[in-house]
Amino acid sequence: MAKAVGTSKGTGGFRSEALLFLGTAAFFAIVLGVYWFSSYEDGGSLLLLFTVCLGLLPGSYLFWWSRRMRPRPEDRPAATLEEGAGTVNSFPDRSVWPLTVGVSMGFVALALAFGPWLAVIGGVVAIISFVGVIAESRRGGVV
Repeated sequence: MAKAVGTSKGTGGFRSEALLFLGTAAFFAIVLGVYWFSSYEDGGSLLLLFTVCLGLLPGSYLFWWSRRMRPRPEDRPAATLEEGAGTVNSFPDRSVWPLTVGVSMGFVALALAFGPWLAVIGGVVAIISFVGVIAESRRGGVV
């Protein structure tokens, strides 16, 4: 009986990325232990614990996927360049909507200094901008 590709232990992609994140988490866990037992300081220990979680969360997720997916072309030594190239799709034309999204977020940021009325203006412009970006990307042209 033939075995399905990517179902055996560790045959899929993302294995090296997962080990990089998990190694980072292990390193900071060791640093956390040394830091806690040498200083008994709560603030820095908590920040180091969050740093461990920042490596553990994506690392465990990528490791979980590495055991369930088939290998990517860049993970296989016998892969050809054509396999890794993928398909080239259309590229977006020039558009005014990214500028309007940036301006609206600028208004929201200015609201922290000058008052919530700027956040209302920025929020309305942001909603209009997001609708414009979505409509333009769905139609494939200028809106």
